[in-house]
This record gives sequence, C-alpha cells and structure tokens, in this order.
Amino acid sequence: MKQILIRKASIEDAEYIALLARVTFTETFAVHFRDRQDLINYYDTTFSVSKIRSSITKTNNVFWIAFCDDLPVGYAKLKLFSKSQFIDSDSVSQLQKIYVLADFLSMKIGQKLQDALFEETQRYTRNYIWLSVLKSNERAIRFYTKNGFEHIGEHSFDIGKEHFEFCAMAKVLF
Repeated sequence: MKQILIRKASIEDAEYIALLARVTFTETFAVHFRDRQDLINYYDTTFSVSKIRSSITKTNNVFWIAFCDDLPVGYAKLKLFSKSQFIDSDSVSQLQKIYVLADFLSMKIGQKLQDALFEETQRYTRNYIWLSVLKSNERAIRFYTKNGFEHIGEHSFDIGKEHFEFCAMAKVLF
C-alpha cells in the first residue's frame, strides 16, 4: 500500500513545488498553447524557484505538498484573504492551486489537499472560499462541484497569444 503524506510546505520545498508546478501545468494546459515559447515564458515568470520561495514566505499564503512513498507528487496553495469580485464579503479565501501529477490522480491526493485547505480556512474563520477553473477542464469542475462549490461567475485571462475563459466557483464554509 502506498504511503501518502500531506504537510504544509516550507521554503525548503520551493524547488519541489516549482518543478511540480511546471510538470502539472504542462499535463493540464500545454495542449492549449500554439506557441511553446509562450508556455516557457509563463513558467519562467510564474513557476521559478525564486517566485515560489517569495510566495511561500508571504503570510497571506499557505502551501501544502503531497508525497507518495517520499516522492513529491502534488501541491496546493491557499490565499487566506482574497476578495472576489463575485462575492460581497470580506471573509473570503481563495483556493489558488491544487495540482497533482497525472499518474497519481486516482489516489485521491487532490481531495486530501483540498481537505487541508478547508481546515486552514476555517481556522481563520473565513466564510467563503473561491477559485477559478478553466471552463474546458470538466474533470476539475466535476471535482469542485462534488465538493460543494457552485458557479458564481466567469472571467478571462491571457497568457502570451492564448486567451483562456474561466469559471469562478465558491463554497460557503459556515
């Protein structure tokens, strides 16, 4: 039986998270890029080790890392105080990322990462948690819907020459 460990990430995990971010982003989104250089540029600005280190040290961010038999296989990021244009409340956190390597998706590691996020959010008495998910990512939308998230709006984001449409989803925590 595989040993799964989920723990809060530290600055020492930045290299793991940067690499996991690049690989999982590629597995999920590379098919949407016509120009590989746009993808590389995005990696360099968003998933560099220095950028991840900086993000981990911000008090408003909490990262988790998932291991399977001591191998890093996924990560999650929560932004504790993150207003949304779609929610009229100051008591809001944002689930910014849950990514698991494709070969480990069936092990429910994403669910365990999400549970850790919910627990942390409740410690800070946040009433809502919101996220953005690519409209075409039906697997993720089903996952979040199954876990009590509801569609609250839509927005878009450009990376290089590519235009992406997102669904904003939210969950009332208490």
